[in-house]
Amino acid sequence: MTELLTACVPDALAGNRVDQIAASLFPKYSRARLQLWIKEGKLVVNGKALRAKDRLQAGDSIVVSADLPKVQEHQAEQIPLNIVYEDESLLILNKEAGRVVHPAVGNRNGTLLNGLLHDFPELEVIPRVGIVHRLDKDTTGIMVVAKTIESHKSLVGQLQRRSMKREYEAVVTGVLTGGGIVNAAIGRHPVHRKKQAVVETGKEAITHYRVIKRFRAHSHVQLNLETGRTHQIRVHMSHINHRLVGDPLYGGRLQLPAASSPDFIDTLQAFKRQALHGKRLSLLHPVSGKQMEWEVEIPQDMLNLLDALKRDASLVE
Repeated sequence: MTELLTACVPDALAGNRVDQIAASLFPKYSRARLQLWIKEGKLVVNGKALRAKDRLQAGDSIVVSADLPKVQEHQAEQIPLNIVYEDESLLILNKEAGRVVHPAVGNRNGTLLNGLLHDFPELEVIPRVGIVHRLDKDTTGIMVVAKTIESHKSLVGQLQRRSMKREYEAVVTGVLTGGGIVNAAIGRHPVHRKKQAVVETGKEAITHYRVIKRFRAHSHVQLNLETGRTHQIRVHMSHINHRLVGDPLYGGRLQLPAASSPDFIDTLQAFKRQALHGKRLSLLHPVSGKQMEWEVEIPQDMLNLLDALKRDASLVE
């Protein structure tokens, strides 16, 4: 797909750099993409290729002729998508457990991205096929996908400004006495390369949590993210010694409260994924600017786990 753009520099922008003017005249595209087009000679001024830092005069003619990159290395596949909301700008999805979001080594097929390419082939020219943020394979819940380049730019900007709100629910080990904030930088684990960890050299990561319900040896909690680091909730809750139930990577050994019934033990042993669900998402619509919010219910396996915790608590009261 070739994009052809033309514009003349208005008086108000005269004297500014090429990349600054291009970003103002073509707000659909990111500054990084425009700078790349300038470097490749796909954005020319008065028929000549310039440097990004060159300054322009009023009336200068800007022409862009560039091929938008396609996601050619990924295959479209027919995969069921649970669409909560859709319009011309975005999709809101409810992801099930066991579904990888992006293809990677060992998971090239069957991902959410493959399914999006099948149902929405026009997404192939949008970065990451429109996926703005991801959920881990075994985390369930709500996600947003941009359907246009303009929407992608807007939604990524909201994430970066921390104005997009993401709320999760989880079941963790231990009884939390109250809510709090975990403000601890996260980076690659120094030994276990598949894991993340709280490390001084990591990137800023902030998680807010509050207790919804306490049980004998577990807590049902609500979590809100300020940042979106890989495995953030799982790492932060492990860091404060309240690991997510069922977490195969950060959960540690199964912890059973005293005098647990055989049924309750079976339920805990059978829960093989992290008990984490993206429940609510709010953002500004990228076109209308209207504040919008969506919520998806907790999946049945987590409901069954919560019911088992309630029954266990009632048996020893």
